[in-house]
Amino acid sequence: MLVDHLRGQGTEADEDESNAAEGMRTVRAGFIQLIDCALLLVAAEKGFARNQNINLELSREASWANIRDKLNLGHFDCAHLLAGMAVASQLKVGNPMVSVIAPMSLGLNGNAITVSTALWEKMAGLGGLSGSEGPKEMGAVLAQVVANRNLAGEAPLSFGMVYPYSSHNYELRYWLAEAGIHPDRDVRLSVVPPSYMPDCLDSGHLDGFCVGEPWNSLSVAAGIGWVIVPTSALWRASPEKVLGVRTEWAESHPDALDGLIRALKAAATWAGNADNRDELAQLLARPNALNLPADLIRKILAGEILRPGGLDFTAVEDYIVFDKGAATFPWRSQALWFYSQMVRWGQVEPSAEGEEASAGSYRPDIYRRALAGTGTTMPSANAKVEGALVEATAVGSNSGRLYLGPDIFFDGRRFDPDAIEAYIAGFDIHS
Repeated sequence: MLVDHLRGQGTEADEDESNAAEGMRTVRAGFIQLIDCALLLVAAEKGFARNQNINLELSREASWANIRDKLNLGHFDCAHLLAGMAVASQLKVGNPMVSVIAPMSLGLNGNAITVSTALWEKMAGLGGLSGSEGPKEMGAVLAQVVANRNLAGEAPLSFGMVYPYSSHNYELRYWLAEAGIHPDRDVRLSVVPPSYMPDCLDSGHLDGFCVGEPWNSLSVAAGIGWVIVPTSALWRASPEKVLGVRTEWAESHPDALDGLIRALKAAATWAGNADNRDELAQLLARPNALNLPADLIRKILAGEILRPGGLDFTAVEDYIVFDKGAATFPWRSQALWFYSQMVRWGQVEPSAEGEEASAGSYRPDIYRRALAGTGTTMPSANAKVEGALVEATAVGSNSGRLYLGPDIFFDGRRFDPDAIEAYIAGFDIHS
């Protein structure tokens, strides 16, 4: 593979630990080679899981379909999961065999839209781009490229995303549609596992993709791609991965689940501390984790978006967020935003039952139960107007106001979970 020369440069893996001590509860979890698997790795490696009497067994998987299937078959109790997959499970779409819920978020942001160097050169030449433009400017120029190809009778551009019910799919569609590009008519979208993205870009099978880090930065480091839109520029506080848990397991093992959530919350606090960034990069670089250079991972954690040549970078605030504000809180309004996109793009029919099932896929009640008495400051509400609030009423040891950070969509829209039909109707482009 193209990027094999960059693999294996991480730190050596520590020897496997011995079997869990007597009395420890084993929890089996799957994860994908992405930066935002960090909380599971930190919980396992830094002792936060052991502190909760949990032996956290992690299994690295190649694709989200693998994660889905192993959850379905009971090989995993829980997983590093695409946020939309939990919603899809409750709506019974996307080939679910069992019910999966999300009692915790694993952070915010961390995705980007990357294009091939060939496509970037066309865009830059056509629009006089420098690479520092925002998503509206980038989208306008891409729309010109798409229109020119259509007039010339050329094949549509091909873009990759990781799963039909992923934030990547909806973020890519949202951006394309806002630029006037119909994602199902003007371009081709296809599902590609995250780690395959760079090779598909290099081979010409893809002209661009939306994927989580490190695969954007790795493509730039390999000289084959250019990051044009960090998705935090599309939605500043965009939900990304969740702790996906088999509902049956959650109901039959409430103490283990609560302990796991406490461990992951402690891991989020540790990972979100900039003083731990170097150690976190080394941990993620290990062969049993991302198996990539620690220096590359460190740059991503710092929000340094690489440019071709590897010398310059663009600093992006909140490029990936582990613990800031309420980053680990499972907002039901975020689950309903995913539902709104499923309706918008014809994946599900709108219904009151669908709204209820979608909202129920995120479980702030379990999150609150697990962290009760720990001093954790949490929002007092379970939902909010997405793209509007920077503060929320809080509960916990430091109750009062909880600063959530800028929460805006690049097009200025707001998502009110109590007005989903009007929100969807406000878009010009649908399925």
